[in-house]
Amino acid sequence: MAVAEATRMALTGNDAVAEALRQVNPDVAAIYPITPQTEMMMKFAQYYADGKVDTEVVCVESEHSAMSATVGAAAAGARAITATSSAGMALMWEILYVAASNRLPIVMALVNRALSAPINIHCDHSDGMGARDTGWLQIYSESAQEAYDNTIQAFRIAEHPDVLTPAMVTLDGFILSHTMEVIDILPDEEVKKFVGEYKPENYLLNTEHPLTMGPLDLPPHYFEHKRQQVEGLDNSLDVIRQVAREYKEMTGREYDLLELYKMEDAEIAVMALGSSAGTAKEAVDTMRDKGVKAGLIKVRVFRPFPVVAILEATSNLKALGVMDRAIAFGAQGGAVFLETRSALYERSHPPVLSYIYGLGGRDVTIEHIAGVFEELAEVAKTGKVKQLVNYVNLREPE
Repeated sequence: MAVAEATRMALTGNDAVAEALRQVNPDVAAIYPITPQTEMMMKFAQYYADGKVDTEVVCVESEHSAMSATVGAAAAGARAITATSSAGMALMWEILYVAASNRLPIVMALVNRALSAPINIHCDHSDGMGARDTGWLQIYSESAQEAYDNTIQAFRIAEHPDVLTPAMVTLDGFILSHTMEVIDILPDEEVKKFVGEYKPENYLLNTEHPLTMGPLDLPPHYFEHKRQQVEGLDNSLDVIRQVAREYKEMTGREYDLLELYKMEDAEIAVMALGSSAGTAKEAVDTMRDKGVKAGLIKVRVFRPFPVVAILEATSNLKALGVMDRAIAFGAQGGAVFLETRSALYERSHPPVLSYIYGLGGRDVTIEHIAGVFEELAEVAKTGKVKQLVNYVNLREPE
């Protein structure tokens, strides 16, 4: 397959995702504003007003209603989308489980933002990490280009008959959502061909094969239904990689469960999600200039957690620092750290340290991550971990 000719455009992350959604032209979009997601669905609503999509746009009264309307549309057999951030995600909480339990391949953009209180409108991953056990796929984006590409791929992944699981595509609030980048936009016809027409096998409006969704599920059956959801997520690992291979043929851009940066001979590494991965790459280069064999493991797909890929990526490390942009309150380290340490438990593994950073939009710089690498280099040298859970760029009393 020849690489499709792209159009270069300067877009914010919000606009890039809205552009991808325009090209997919879903059947139903249930929308409700919340900072920093508002401009995304406002842009999509403008496409509707201008006749550039024939989507049924439903302006609802809350995020709970947005997810409820999306669930209803998807259950009826429509390709359905929505978007949210922070407290909006929290208000959807009940219905996130309903969407996943009914195996509805909804695609939702999540513009990551801190949760209250105190109220904060800036980026961290508390919303996405809080939803990690709702049964949704989670795909994180480093850049506006990646947010655009991830959105297009998400439809193919979620709708695959072996998966049938809703997917959220995340992008960091303000850092990506409101920052303009030059990105490559595919021709509309190529996106439509790649995504294809949605033809569900089971849906409520199929009168020839009637079914029930969301009934009372008592002890004789509930457990088995929950177990079936696990299969959809497990199956998605191969589907994500297959869709990424096809997307590379069309665009030349390569994606996988992880992105490994200078890991071939790395002795120490950090693991990161989202836009901070770009900063971490610069920090890796800084350490390499000093003769330190540093590398980066960028987690693109957090749900399902790519255990096998992480085992392979960390096999030769002497120390690993896992960077979490959210606190798992009461736990011993951040959510990504806990998942990673659990994955490595059954085999001889390097010391793994937790680094909490960037809450509420707090800056994390190349120098901060270089400082993490310096600590990891000391751990690799001595084999001793002075402090398991660490906080980056935090003001603490002397």
